[in-house]
Amino acid sequence: MTMMIDTALILQASELIQQADGLVVAAGAGMGVDSGLPDFRGNAGFWQAYPALGKAQMEFTRVASPATFRRDPALAWGFYGHRLAMYRHTTPHAGFELLRKWGEAMPHGAAVFTSNVDGHFQKAGFDNVYECHGSIHHLQCLQPCSPDIWSAEGFTPDVDNEACRLLNTPPHCLRCGGLARPNILMFGDGDWLEQRSADQAERLGSWLDRVQRPLVIELGAGTAIPSVRYFSQQVVERGGRPIRINPREPQVSSVRDVGLAAGALEGLTAIAAVIVF
Repeated sequence: MTMMIDTALILQASELIQQADGLVVAAGAGMGVDSGLPDFRGNAGFWQAYPALGKAQMEFTRVASPATFRRDPALAWGFYGHRLAMYRHTTPHAGFELLRKWGEAMPHGAAVFTSNVDGHFQKAGFDNVYECHGSIHHLQCLQPCSPDIWSAEGFTPDVDNEACRLLNTPPHCLRCGGLARPNILMFGDGDWLEQRSADQAERLGSWLDRVQRPLVIELGAGTAIPSVRYFSQQVVERGGRPIRINPREPQVSSVRDVGLAAGALEGLTAIAAVIVF
């Protein structure tokens, strides 16, 4: 549904972008909706995307768990294998390219903080990306037997989508031969190997230390799991200015800041129509 966006706010957002020397993109799950990715907010949206799990009344928090990999690896890899294939074959929407171009026009470029595990910022050409919940495109040992994290590139899942079950052999640990899992922070997860994400965090932090006038554009990040919002606030506390684009929760704390009640692509496109570098 198209929403009416305040023209004055669009102009204000354009001015904030033009005064910044570095762009921080802070993106939650809503960023991927315009690319056609499913919205897992609440059981209704999750079960619509995965009817077999809806029929079994299996909640997202239950299937997205290391315990499910141990109890029923074909089901767990059916879910994550479907997502892996979907993310591989989905093209990031045009808003990614707008953000990349705006960042390239700034002295310090752009960096990304995202709770998304789909790898779409890298696919869209960003190289300074902090994935705070990990990445579906990387694997680790389920046990884990070592701190190793490796690419999932060699694994092509064959999934029965109706049953949400993996049909082919799941990936295995390169060191011990045990079951591998995505290097993603799951629910009830004490075994996630965070070193890859920690390295990304250190790189983004070093970049932020060099930026004097950061602008954070926050997209599709709600308050239910507020990881992205917390990060945005940290940038603001360092002197940054925020633009929040969110169709349901666009509120900002100051009239000097911009909150757009819009989807990611709609909001970014509206700004692009008036911005001049």
